[in-house]
Amino acid sequence: MTLKFSFENSYTSTRLPLFARNVVSTSHPLGAQAGLRMLLKGGNAVDAAIAAAAAMAILEPVSNGLGSDAFCILWDGRELHGLNASGRAPQSWTPDYFKRKYSEGAETPPRRGMDSVTVPGAVGSWMTMSERFGKLPFADLLEPAIDIAERGYLVPVVVQQKWAAATDELKSLPGFAQSFLPWGRAPNVAELFRFKAAAKALRAIAGSRGAAFYGGEIAQAIEKFSSLNGGSITAADFAAYKPEWVKPIGKDYRGYTLHEIPPNGQGISALMALGILGNFDVAGMPVDGADSQHLQIEAMKLAFADTYKYVSEPSSMAVTADQMLDDGYLASRAKLIRMDKAQDFGAGNPVKGGTIYLTAADESGMMVSFIQSNYQGFGSGCVEPEFGISLQNRGHAFSLSAGPNQVAPGKRPFHTIIPAFLTKDGQPVMSFGVMGANMQPQGHMQTLVRMLDYGQNPQTACDAPRWRFNSGLEINVESSLDQDTVRELAARGHQMEVINDSYQDFGAGQFIWRAGEPGVEGYVAASDARRDGQAVGF
Repeated sequence: MTLKFSFENSYTSTRLPLFARNVVSTSHPLGAQAGLRMLLKGGNAVDAAIAAAAAMAILEPVSNGLGSDAFCILWDGRELHGLNASGRAPQSWTPDYFKRKYSEGAETPPRRGMDSVTVPGAVGSWMTMSERFGKLPFADLLEPAIDIAERGYLVPVVVQQKWAAATDELKSLPGFAQSFLPWGRAPNVAELFRFKAAAKALRAIAGSRGAAFYGGEIAQAIEKFSSLNGGSITAADFAAYKPEWVKPIGKDYRGYTLHEIPPNGQGISALMALGILGNFDVAGMPVDGADSQHLQIEAMKLAFADTYKYVSEPSSMAVTADQMLDDGYLASRAKLIRMDKAQDFGAGNPVKGGTIYLTAADESGMMVSFIQSNYQGFGSGCVEPEFGISLQNRGHAFSLSAGPNQVAPGKRPFHTIIPAFLTKDGQPVMSFGVMGANMQPQGHMQTLVRMLDYGQNPQTACDAPRWRFNSGLEINVESSLDQDTVRELAARGHQMEVINDSYQDFGAGQFIWRAGEPGVEGYVAASDARRDGQAVGF
């Protein structure tokens, strides 16, 4: 039955934080409930995160799928661990491969199609996390996702909007219409969508503990699909793939430490921006006033200038993360900021001499910050039809020109998806993230400033208006930002566009703040109203 009423809401809706001992927060309620089922079954936060991630691959295909990449930061009860599950380039990929095939003047691999697909890492992240930290059998974790894919779910408002918006561009790409346009169109709000091919894949992954994906029937099906549609990725590329455990990098701010995954990701941008802001009395400025917002914008621009010049696979970087985060270097960058004028900054010299995000926490103290993404909406637009593998387009982030991010066989591209984690005195405080391409480090910084400088609770900081830096002097601002502040920022030279579509431009966050003590764990959780999501717990 098609619902006849409007889903537009002309009234302000206020969300309150969730308080519970065990919590899962995602951008779709059924995804959060999938994780909660594992906690109720006796699993831990890692089990909950994996179950939620698998469910989200079905529930929010406009952002992620079984062919996504992923990253994770988790607190195991004693220490912090990072997992890089971003995919690597096929062995056939070189600059010459793309220039011969497309154009000598091409600057990047294509945005859509099979030649934008690197080896997907998300399923590998589930396997790796479960093996090292999970309590429940791996197959149990995929049961909710299998049920959702097989029986279907009613498509929610925000997901439907983005599904419909992507249809014209992607409908002719291999497998897309067969998988995502079963009526010859995008589903309507509250229409039942089933994805039985993905249920078949999930059963194969569950039954083989992932081996079917990286060395078996799914990998072979993707190789065949790729070959038929102009790609070169092979089952051997899948078989060679392994996620990598990494040590998170961090930066102190106002007595806390923000932790991010090290390069090849952009998380270092948030650390640099906070390091620059540490040189100013942010709390002495009105929270939504022009001075505070201008200062944060300029700090973020400085951080991005260096990130876009230097960050890639660590082995290809001309500088180290430590050099980019050096206090003295960041203080020197802070001196470039003028409070009366917006500037277009270039990169400095630190050498001395779009995503779904979810988070889960349990009463044992384990906390998980997890993110998984196709990159640009439905990603490559290519969907292997037998198993419903919607493939990401991370390869588009490579460069074909000489430099740190130049494409090469087996190399990982510059990555935008970044989970975050906050500690104080070596103890866990908050697992969190804000989805949305280059909005992610900007969202990390803006929400942390609100919490740490201004004392706003996680839900308030999440609901507050945001801005987004694009390039040069260009920024987007949410229509809810104070109008006096908007006018003053324009007077200082910021070239602004006021945007009503918060999903598209300003990301969406999930936050779990630790409120208890060891042995008496409890949490305050928030879920962003810019998506269809929910925080759940008990």
